[in-house]
Amino acid sequence: MKIDGGCLCGAIAFEAEVDPDKVVVCHCVDCQILSGAPYRASVPVPSENLTFTRGTPKVYVKTAESGNRRALGFCGDCGSPFYSTTDDAAPQLYMLRIGAVRQRDRLVPRKQIWRKSALPWVEHVAGLESFEKGVPARS
Repeated sequence: MKIDGGCLCGAIAFEAEVDPDKVVVCHCVDCQILSGAPYRASVPVPSENLTFTRGTPKVYVKTAESGNRRALGFCGDCGSPFYSTTDDAAPQLYMLRIGAVRQRDRLVPRKQIWRKSALPWVEHVAGLESFEKGVPARS
């Protein structure tokens, strides 16, 4: 599946070819902290299938709980996250963050990882009071 996307401020854009059946939700603490959310959804992209068409991501290297060094790509201006990958000179695979993908509604997660770190309430949000756009003013 051909996808494209970019950051919130527009400084960085990308195109990629992905397998939509490989989308994963990660509940690890690093993903919670980096996303500011209870989990992060990503799709693997071989390096030859990812092209940055505008701008270059800034990279931060983090040692994960597993001991692996992970290179995290993000916009240096607005902070939008794009990927994680190995800390190699020539990474073979990127875990592309689907929040930055324009077609994110078509990338449905197929599995969850690091469930031991999942927040206990994440499975219960469907039953919460909902609004189509923001919270209405109360009188």
